Amino acid sequence: MSATTSSSALPFTLAQLKAAIPASCFVPSTGRSLAYFFADLALIVGLYALAAAIDQWWFYPIFWLATGTLFWSLFVVGHDCGHGSFSRHRWLNNLIGHLSHTPILVPFHGWRISHRTHHQNTGNIDHDESWYPITEDKYRSMGFLERLLRYDLALLVYPLYLFRRSPSREGGSHFLPESPIFQPGDRADIITSTICWALMFDLLVWVGFQFGFVFLLKFYLVPYVIFVIWLDLVTFLHHTEADVPWYRGQEWSFLRGALSTVDRDYGFINDIHHNIGTHVAHHIFSTIPHYHLKTATAAIKPILGDFYRVSSEPVWQSFGRSQRQCHWVPDQGTVVYYQPKS
Repeated sequence: MSATTSSSALPFTLAQLKAAIPASCFVPSTGRSLAYFFADLALIVGLYALAAAIDQWWFYPIFWLATGTLFWSLFVVGHDCGHGSFSRHRWLNNLIGHLSHTPILVPFHGWRISHRTHHQNTGNIDHDESWYPITEDKYRSMGFLERLLRYDLALLVYPLYLFRRSPSREGGSHFLPESPIFQPGDRADIITSTICWALMFDLLVWVGFQFGFVFLLKFYLVPYVIFVIWLDLVTFLHHTEADVPWYRGQEWSFLRGALSTVDRDYGFINDIHHNIGTHVAHHIFSTIPHYHLKTATAAIKPILGDFYRVSSEPVWQSFGRSQRQCHWVPDQGTVVYYQPKS
């Protein structure tokens, strides 16, 4: 992995990076985006049809892993919608965003707005929204349950995060318009997404009562947990490494923060995950559709040089190492790095 610890000004500008990328990369194709959405849906429906037809316990682990992974792919389609990179039509972005996220119990607008905060403040200890570091003082004061959730159950915490933000941030729910995550103008959007989420939740409760808990477990809950693991794993890996700097105060800038992300290689899963591993270019220019990110990355890599971070290490190996090495950052300092468990 390439990295730099310099606190000097970057030797390139956002405008230079944008100029290096073909202009076509910034133009979403509505037809192509819809094709990915419907392809994901078709694969999911096909897997459900297979599971119902075979109905043998030996097949269910295959069904769970494949379906949970495709739930994650569907999330990534909604992720493009949230960034406005799915199409140039806001109404279509919102529609497909809800159709992608509601079935996997993600409140689209609530997530979209907090995710926007993450992109606007990536690498900023005080204002980032996603997998930001815990300061040493906060780390020392954390109770058993808080540490358990943050470090030992890290791959299962996303549903809890939706109801209450992470430690050391002002509390807030992704479902309530009054939450400090949102502005007054977001109220109608938040209510819309919360209603959609509640209807999906009620449907799942009805399915559980109508067909039994085992049926619900087999056909939804296990794939859902696998989706959550993918979401937490990928988000963690893109923002957590011992040699990635975190910034405070004037040392932080949008571009420096964007460059604190890490590209990952998920092997044959890359295409299934809609190129989510090309995360550096995505953070610099979040309006680029996922299917143009590889081209954009290739265009800016020569300019970024050592400022481009990429890891080809197996993802589970990286996760295990970062889990051991990345626990807290110093309370003071404008450029700081993760420290190991102590």
